[in-house]
Amino acid sequence: MTANAAGPVSCYPTHHVLNQPPPRVDVNEFLENTPLVEYLHTIGEAEETTTTAAGTQALGTPSLEATGAVVGSAQFQEDARLAHKNPPLLHTHSKYGQRIDEVEYHPSYHRIIAQAVAAGAHTSAWADPGKGANALRAAQFMLFAQVEPGHACPISMSHAAVESIAVAPDLAGEWLPRLYSRRYVPELTPDKPGALVGMAMTEKQGGSDVRANSTRAVSDGDHHLLTGHKWFCSAPMSDAFLVLAQDDAGLGCFLVPRVLPDGARNTFLLQRLKDKAGNRSNASAEVEFANTAGWRIGDPGRGVRAIMGMVGQTRLDCVLGTAAGMRQSVAEAVWHARHRHAFGARLIDQPAMTNVLADLALEAEAATAVGLRLARAFDNDAGTSERAFRRLATAVTKYWVCKRGPNHAYEAMECLGGNGYIEDFPLAMRYREQPVMAIWEGTGNVIALDVLRAMATEPESVEAFVAELRLASGAHPVFDDFAARLKEEVAPIRSTPQDFAGQARTVVEKLALALQASLLLRFAPAAVSDAFVVSRMGEGRTFNYGTLPASADLAGILARA
Repeated sequence: MTANAAGPVSCYPTHHVLNQPPPRVDVNEFLENTPLVEYLHTIGEAEETTTTAAGTQALGTPSLEATGAVVGSAQFQEDARLAHKNPPLLHTHSKYGQRIDEVEYHPSYHRIIAQAVAAGAHTSAWADPGKGANALRAAQFMLFAQVEPGHACPISMSHAAVESIAVAPDLAGEWLPRLYSRRYVPELTPDKPGALVGMAMTEKQGGSDVRANSTRAVSDGDHHLLTGHKWFCSAPMSDAFLVLAQDDAGLGCFLVPRVLPDGARNTFLLQRLKDKAGNRSNASAEVEFANTAGWRIGDPGRGVRAIMGMVGQTRLDCVLGTAAGMRQSVAEAVWHARHRHAFGARLIDQPAMTNVLADLALEAEAATAVGLRLARAFDNDAGTSERAFRRLATAVTKYWVCKRGPNHAYEAMECLGGNGYIEDFPLAMRYREQPVMAIWEGTGNVIALDVLRAMATEPESVEAFVAELRLASGAHPVFDDFAARLKEEVAPIRSTPQDFAGQARTVVEKLALALQASLLLRFAPAAVSDAFVVSRMGEGRTFNYGTLPASADLAGILARA
């Protein structure tokens, strides 16, 4: 062996590494993401206000730039790798035989989630509300989820739980200040300054049909005692959980803490951790309740209504998480193609590869745009029309964007060739990760049927959605024709939704594409909006990547990637 200033070099010529890209580390993932930077301000209407040394107010994005540097660092990427290589371990008993029901995470996971909490990726939009607050929080969430998606589950649920907990003033007074805290303490101890909240709703006999739940709740003074089995309990080391259970009034919603007010452990019997296809760094468990203490949220028998606010918020985060994954896929694929040569040219300059990469970037940009539009609709200044819009648009977008995630990840993985299929690179992890966003908080059929139900029972949501599309009228003839036909198609659904169940997916797909196109026509450069409209709405439309028409400005699209 010989050595040089760059480190050891093998004396064997076959060991010299040629035509491989350098590591993509120590980049600012926020500043590198042009669509996120732009749409944060234009669509999300977000600005951070900071105080300068002179005492004046300045607008910018200092916290997001700081997060971009953190998640783009070599250390954060190594922590993400370690968190997935060392999945959580269940310990039901201590070495002395006491029941402890704890999940052990690798230290890298705790470092990651602590940084996300410190940045406010969980509840900053609630703690500091206002115009654009949800877009700022969405951007934080997306940056962390782009590199390490598993921790995003408890981060998302903690954000979403606020709306439900706020329904119960006594519980809100105790729990919301802890949820708003930027301090992360992993241990289950009383009087923690911060807290994370998970959920345990579904059961093996019902799944998405939560009204089939059989967990029972019996009144016991100021609280209830719950007995039952939950098939999926997300992030079981959270400090509390929202749980659905039946009592004499019907299905109710209850807050179940891991540690009781007197400092004792609540009964929370972890049966096993799920062996998941992806989302490996995050624990999902089966849990038994046996006279487990829970405090009611909302009115008796109205548990679904009490938890629906949480469902809407987590559906939004499914969109954001998918968009974050798309961004990772595009960033890794474009980086590889810009540094790899084949057949006499850089990969990115080979026409077939250029088309694929531009198409992937186009999909990621459209997902980012619509995610930030939805985030803006969740701000506390949302009026009646805006709330109606988000009711329909969130479900529509959750269906389509999350459906696009897995194939997007696969296509990006293929851009790296054999390296893409190797676990040393992040895209194999991403390919396994994307399907959970489509499954969590409503599979495709559940979401599509929910859209039909909303169209029939909440007609104001359709009117608000159509009004949003109308803002882009006249911007492109293909869009105008598509939107006009769509309006005719949805008209009869509003009166007899049950007759269209078999076509629900087709309807939702078109609604989602129309919404994405309307936003790109209003806020994106022509290179992006024209290519999206023609390829997704034109007569020759196809959803296989790498099929953008010859008229598309591929260089203009890739310049933003």
